[in-house]
Amino acid sequence: MLIKAETKFVHQSPQKLRVVADAVRGRSPQEATIFLKHLPHRGAKVILKVLKQAIANAVNNHNLNRDGLTFSSLQVNQGPTYKRSRAAARGRGHAIQKKTSHIKIILEAKDDQSTKSQARKTNKTNKNGSKS
Repeated sequence: MLIKAETKFVHQSPQKLRVVADAVRGRSPQEATIFLKHLPHRGAKVILKVLKQAIANAVNNHNLNRDGLTFSSLQVNQGPTYKRSRAAARGRGHAIQKKTSHIKIILEAKDDQSTKSQARKTNKTNKNGSKS
């Protein structure tokens, strides 16, 4: 089962966020939350917020145990770039690009995790009244 969480239009460049994302890949989500809390990068707070959202989606919406989750993918994509200008000498203006990012985290759960969904599958009946 795949659990998704994403945030868009984060006011930080994808290049800076990918440094944090690369440091988190290969860890469990529980270990990644501890790691991100102590990481001194500004992007760590943003990725931590999305990771907590993904874990909460798994626990609350799908009734999964947070210990059995693993990263399926962690993507940092480029969002739209805002163009601004900065005053320069001799009445000119220099262009500034304010880059944004989209962060998408997909967690994967083991198949034997969901107790509630398995109970629903066993109690389903066919149209003619026999259990499937």
